[in-house]
Amino acid sequence: MKSHELAALGGVTVRALRHYHQVGVLPEPQRGSNGYRDYTVHDLVRLLRVKRLAALGIPLERMPEMLDGEPAAQEDLLDSLDRDIDAEIERLRAQQSLIRLIRANQAAPDFPPQLARFFALFGGDDPTTIGRVDREQAILLAHLVGEAGTTQLAALYESIAETVGQADIERFVREFEGLDASAGDAEIDELVERFAASMRPVLARFAETGAGELPNEKQALALLGDHQRGALNAAQETSVERLVARLS
Repeated sequence: MKSHELAALGGVTVRALRHYHQVGVLPEPQRGSNGYRDYTVHDLVRLLRVKRLAALGIPLERMPEMLDGEPAAQEDLLDSLDRDIDAEIERLRAQQSLIRLIRANQAAPDFPPQLARFFALFGGDDPTTIGRVDREQAILLAHLVGEAGTTQLAALYESIAETVGQADIERFVREFEGLDASAGDAEIDELVERFAASMRPVLARFAETGAGELPNEKQALALLGDHQRGALNAAQETSVERLVARLS
């Protein structure tokens, strides 16, 4: 039979046949006097075996040992393939859990879903420049603290929401956004001290759990500082620096 006939019987394309010849899993018969390759039913059986192995996920480069190797080698390869499938199933389950978490928290796909339900509360859905900075800093912070740290961060946000209250948080956010670049020390200190006074009890309880520490804190704080620099005006930058100093 000719190559197109073999391909049709085996349920593959002629191009696939050529590829199988190139990688060595399907021997290539000699051309006849007419210039065409002449395949036999044995080639069809070999092709069907190749297809069966491909359906199992056996890489083409490993097929010769499955087709022609010793049973022990075949068993080892199946064990390896089984472990790879277990790992892939675990990865897919984790991906599915993450998608469900994103939907449950109505989060954007590129935002840490554990933080999404608190994000709007802290003004992070504000389309202004400050809203964008808050959103990007939350993404950066979640990366710096890792998965476990993000869970702790969500717990901190929840504690702030419960202790400080949404109305006060929204007021602080509005006052911070309304700080004019020419705001004086007295105005900045008054806002910072009021917010710090609300936050201290929450942070004190949080610190007792031993959570909330940044890995390589100096570098993390430098990255967060670099990110906000230029996005905030002088008074807002000063207020953030003073707030961090008061809460440290």
